[in-house]
Amino acid sequence: MLPSSSPLASKVNAVFIHVSNLKKSAEWYSTLLGVPFNKDEVKPPVYNIPVNNRTGLTLDDHSFDPGFSLSPSNHVLFNFHTDDIDEAYRFVKSIGAEITREIERFGDFAYFNFRDPDGNVLMICNN
Repeated sequence: MLPSSSPLASKVNAVFIHVSNLKKSAEWYSTLLGVPFNKDEVKPPVYNIPVNNRTGLTLDDHSFDPGFSLSPSNHVLFNFHTDDIDEAYRFVKSIGAEITREIERFGDFAYFNFRDPDGNVLMICNN
């Protein structure tokens, strides 16, 4: 029996876009979205473009496309937010998800990766 409540917020926190040059891409996306940019704030491994809108999540079985072939992603597609990374980790394990990266902590930031039922890699982080 699945737990009746979840420690996860019911929102998609962020979509990841993999880039080859963090500073150049941060400037480009900031320009694209019309948000302030300061190159001195760009520090690897990630840069968060300031957005102020909720992101939706759509599940698509491609029933309209008989030629579709699912190819699960081995790279993180996006992350979910939690206020308690340890509780979220225990919850994800309790529902039988495969953990692909154990909790990593960087100061007050922490995350871990896991697979969805189709094998896509997802992330949960606390910031």
